[in-house]
Amino acid sequence: MRILLVDDHPIYRDGLELLLGSIPGFEVVAAAGDGAEAVEAAREHGPDVIVMDIQMPVMDGVEATRRIVADDPGAGIIVLTMSEDDESVLQAMRAGARGYLLKAASQEDIAQAIRSVAGGGVIFGAALAGRVAEFFARASAPASATPFPQLTPREREILDLIAAGRTNPQIAQILFLSPKTVRNHVSMIFTKLHVDDRGEAVVMAREAGLGKL
Repeated sequence: MRILLVDDHPIYRDGLELLLGSIPGFEVVAAAGDGAEAVEAAREHGPDVIVMDIQMPVMDGVEATRRIVADDPGAGIIVLTMSEDDESVLQAMRAGARGYLLKAASQEDIAQAIRSVAGGGVIFGAALAGRVAEFFARASAPASATPFPQLTPREREILDLIAAGRTNPQIAQILFLSPKTVRNHVSMIFTKLHVDDRGEAVVMAREAGLGKL
């Protein structure tokens, strides 16, 4: 699994590189010290996963994420930062990040997040998931008894699994469907919800109370 690290603190970045490099199957192919360097490194190396800080000089992590996703909509970006305020989380996910962890996360949590995002999943750190859901609950208008009435029951079932962080292959296994059928359902869900990627779908679904499996 090829990883790009992006952080403006060399000591932390180098330590994380040593840590991840010691995990079987992980290879840090490049490191960047700001968002602009990250955009260029992503284009040059095509990593499987990008681990991105937010607060950096030249270009911050949110803008870098937005540009990388514009180049490659399938980019797997995990934000790893000290910023735990709601707005930072939401900006990162809306920019296209598929994971958000605090730097206090354990080695196991970081490694699991990388594996999950590389497999197509979306992951929030345990300390953040509930707060994001609460934020949307406060901001949203009263919902109908059935969330997303424009979706079929099967589509709502799949959206619930997506919001819980399941990947397409995992959903196919759980629901006894073919991977192609799941991909078709996911594409239709995105169309009906008017979202561009999995991260946006997760935010909407969790706002509506889904993903609590």
